[in-house]
Amino acid sequence: MKTGIPSSAPQGPDGDPYPQIHARFRWSLPERISLAELCCGRWARDTPDAPAILFDSDSGCRAHYSFGQLQRAANRLSNALRRCGVNAGDRVALVMPQRFETAVAHIALNQLGAVAMPLSLLFGPEALAFRLRDSGACLAIVETGALPALREVRADCPSLRHVLAVGETRLQPDEQDWMQALQAEDARFSARDNAADDPAILIYTSGTTGAPKGALMPQRALLGNLTGFIASQNWFGFDPHDPAAPSDAVFWSPADWAWTGGLMDALLPSLYFGRPILGYQGRFSPEKAFELLERYQITHTFLFPTALKAMMKAVPHPRERYTLRLQGLMSAGEAVGDAVFHWVRDELGVTVNEMFGQTEINYVVGNCERLWPARAGSMGRAYPGHRVAVIDEAGEVCPTDTVGEVAVHRCDAQGDPDPVFFLGYWNNEPATRAKFTGDPDNSWCRTGDLARMDAQGYLWYEGRSDDQFKVAGYRIGPGEIENCLVKHPAVANAAVVPKPDAARGATVKAFIVLAAGHRASPALIAELQAFVKDRLAPYEYPKDIEFLDSLPMTTTGKLQRRVLRQLEQERAAEAAAATGEGLKTPGSISA
Repeated sequence: MKTGIPSSAPQGPDGDPYPQIHARFRWSLPERISLAELCCGRWARDTPDAPAILFDSDSGCRAHYSFGQLQRAANRLSNALRRCGVNAGDRVALVMPQRFETAVAHIALNQLGAVAMPLSLLFGPEALAFRLRDSGACLAIVETGALPALREVRADCPSLRHVLAVGETRLQPDEQDWMQALQAEDARFSARDNAADDPAILIYTSGTTGAPKGALMPQRALLGNLTGFIASQNWFGFDPHDPAAPSDAVFWSPADWAWTGGLMDALLPSLYFGRPILGYQGRFSPEKAFELLERYQITHTFLFPTALKAMMKAVPHPRERYTLRLQGLMSAGEAVGDAVFHWVRDELGVTVNEMFGQTEINYVVGNCERLWPARAGSMGRAYPGHRVAVIDEAGEVCPTDTVGEVAVHRCDAQGDPDPVFFLGYWNNEPATRAKFTGDPDNSWCRTGDLARMDAQGYLWYEGRSDDQFKVAGYRIGPGEIENCLVKHPAVANAAVVPKPDAARGATVKAFIVLAAGHRASPALIAELQAFVKDRLAPYEYPKDIEFLDSLPMTTTGKLQRRVLRQLEQERAAEAAAATGEGLKTPGSISA
C-alpha cells in the first residue's frame, strides 16, 4: 500500500490542514493481501534479527524474540496444524495471553488461510462453549491456565478435534504439547496466497448490548485500521521504510490480544511496521504500568480510560518517579473526559489521542495531535479513508450539533470501498443486515453510539443509545456526570445509571469506586453531590450514591452500565413487592 498520511500538510485558509488531508487521501489496495507476509514474512527476510516480541511477566520471566525467530516458529506451527487437518477457512481458537506463542499462532494460521479466533483467558466454561460451538472451531491453542475451563466443555463441542497446550502441565491423552509439536516439524513452509477479502480473524463482540456475535474480519481490515493507528500514535507513513515512521518505536498496551483493541490496535500494526511490541503476562496495576513504560522505554501505547484514571489517582506526578519516553498515546473504549485529558498532557507530556471504533469497523474516528488539534472530551474526527456521519432513525444525516447515531459509510469520500469493514456476523445474516441502513452499495453501518458533530467535523460522545435516560423530562447522558465525578480527588471511577422512581420516572444514581485513602460517609456524599451541582445542570446531580469496590467491566475494559441498570430495576421490583416501606440498599445513601 503506497498511500499514507503526511507528517505535515498544507493548511487551509483557517490554518486547519484536516479538510485537505481527508479530501486527498485515496485507498490503493492490492487484490492479494497476506497478514502473515505484511506482519512477519518480509521482515524475517530483510531484518531477521530485528526485535519483534519483547516478553515480561509477573513471575519474573523475560525474553526477546526476533522476526526471524517468529517466522521459523510460525512455519513449524503451520506444518503441525496442517498435519492436524487444519485447512483454509477453518476456525482455530486461541485462548492465549500476551506472549510470543500468541503472535506465532496468528502468523501460522494466516499462512494456512485458516481463521484465527482469539478468546480471552478470563472466559469461563459457558462463554468458551458458546463461542467454540457457534464458530465450529476444529482446534484450540490454549495456555495451560485455561485448560480446566476448556476440558469442562470439550465434550459439548463436537467440532473441536484437537487441543494444543502451551506451557508446562500434565496433559490428557487427547491433548498435545506445543513444544513437542513444533520440534517435530520443518522450519520451512510455503504460505497460502490470500485474497484481500479472504477471512482472517473471527472476533466475538464483548456482549455489552446483548449476546456476543462473531465479527468475521478480512485480510484487508488491518490496512483499513492503519490511518487511525498512524494518526493516533503520531506515527506517519504507510510505507514502513518511510523515514517519517519512528525507527526507535517500542509499543505496549495492557489491552488483551484476544480483543480488537489489543490485536488490531497494537500487536498487528506494530508488527506491520517492523517494530517491537511488549507482551506482558500479569495483572495490571498503575505502578506496574509505569514500571513497564520506564523499563522498556515505551514510546507508543494504547491505554483504556479506566487504566488512565487508575494511573492518575495512584501516581499523580509520574515524572517525579519515572523516566518516560512516550511519544504517542491513544485511548478508547469509554470517553476519556477532560480531567484525564489534561492530566496526560500535563503529567505524561503527551496529548492523548482519543479514538472510536468497533470490532466490526475499527479505528474510524479519532484525534491526531500532530496534524489537527485534539479537543478535550471529543472523540475526534473521521480518520482519512473513512466517511463518518451522525444519522437519524431514518438513516438521514443529522444537522450540525444534533445528537444522532454515529455511522460509517461503506465507501469513503471518494466513493471507493472502505477496507476497514468486516465481512459479516458469523452464521447470523439477520444481525448483519440489521447493522446497515440503506441500499447494499450505498449503506451506512450503524454503531449504536450517540454523538453530535460540530461544524469542524469533531464528534462529541453522548453515550450508547441504550445508556441515555430521562429524569423529569430531561435527557441524561451518563458520561458527562461520570467525567465530573472523577475530577473529585476522592473518586477513582464512577458509573451513572437511572434509578426507577414513581414520581419522576427515574432519578440519577451514581456508583463510585473511591480513591485510595478515602472512606464513604454522609459528609462525602453531600460533598460529591454539591460538586456535581456546582458544575453541571441541577437535574444532573446524583440523588443516590453507592460505593463499590469495583465497577462491572467487560474483559476489554468497557464499563457495563447495563449490569448496574439491571440491578436497580431488580431492586425497584423487589421494593414494589414489599410491604410499602421499600428496601434499603446496603452501602448507599440517599439525599
